Amino acid sequence: MNSSGTLSQRSDPERAKRNLASITPFFIVKDLQASITHYIERFGFKVDFQGPPDDVYYGQVSRDGIGIMLKAIMPDVLPRPNHMRHEWARWDAYIYTLDPDTLFDEFKQRGASFVKELSFIDAGLWGFEVTDADGYVLAFFRTRNE
Repeated sequence: MNSSGTLSQRSDPERAKRNLASITPFFIVKDLQASITHYIERFGFKVDFQGPPDDVYYGQVSRDGIGIMLKAIMPDVLPRPNHMRHEWARWDAYIYTLDPDTLFDEFKQRGASFVKELSFIDAGLWGFEVTDADGYVLAFFRTRNE
């Protein structure tokens, strides 16, 4: 217990488990501005920040509480999506969505590039897969019985 008579977070493992709120994947990109534009135009994200001001090579985009960090390192350090390492490792990010059907329709109207259209993308996962400007595969899904 701390001085106020309550358990500290360190001594309460259950509270510590609930301390995590979100995760933000970090993708290496070829062209930062092209990647940011893709997320805005194709997926409806917004730009949270870009920097540093004197040499912009890093940024973050987000939508509905999820974010993706993007970073252009050097011309010879290129993106390397999971599927380029192993065919069977096709997803770079899993994004749980409450309504994949509506999101699929929106992304289709925006001209997104689909790897897999709306369907059961895996056992019990209803959704779809898209690629971004650098070939990263994002799976948007929800659990559902077939």
